[in-house]
Amino acid sequence: MRKIGAGLFMSLDGVTESPSQWGHRYFDDEVLGAINSGLAGKDAILLGRRTYLEFADFWPGREGPMADFLNDTPKYVVSSTLETLEWGPASLIGGDLAGELMKLKQQPGGDIQIPGSPRLVASLLREGLLDELAIMIAPVVVGSGMRLFEDAGEGLELELADSEVLGPGVLSATYRSVLDRSHNGVAG
Repeated sequence: MRKIGAGLFMSLDGVTESPSQWGHRYFDDEVLGAINSGLAGKDAILLGRRTYLEFADFWPGREGPMADFLNDTPKYVVSSTLETLEWGPASLIGGDLAGELMKLKQQPGGDIQIPGSPRLVASLLREGLLDELAIMIAPVVVGSGMRLFEDAGEGLELELADSEVLGPGVLSATYRSVLDRSHNGVAG
């Protein structure tokens, strides 16, 4: 069965919003290499509406491993308001999110990657639908902005699977979901 994994860049104080505005100086070759190697084995992208729209404005026409991955890989966009998706290949997911994601996970293929989309990631964490969370924590305090765990709820357990310090002091940590017995969510 395919797994759903998320990759987020985060400040030391937990801000995940707009890392392009505060984190650019930490994207050295080692960090970019780690991000690109994290795409291996992934052949589908899951995005929230906001991230899809931001990426659709930014990535078309760009070059490089990340641009190629984002532009060419099938995208599944979670939205109840979008009706058309100009940046493809892309399909809408609405309605029963848990049911749709289980269908997607049961299809043949590689794993599914969520690049960014912190609101979607937080929602999937709360519901026990995220299998893996890879975060890169930059050594900077941003102060304000959306944080990943603002609405994560209580009792969320994650297991550390891997960690390392990269180039400019960025902590790369990968966590796996652990079934929270006090919650009805199911970890993959």
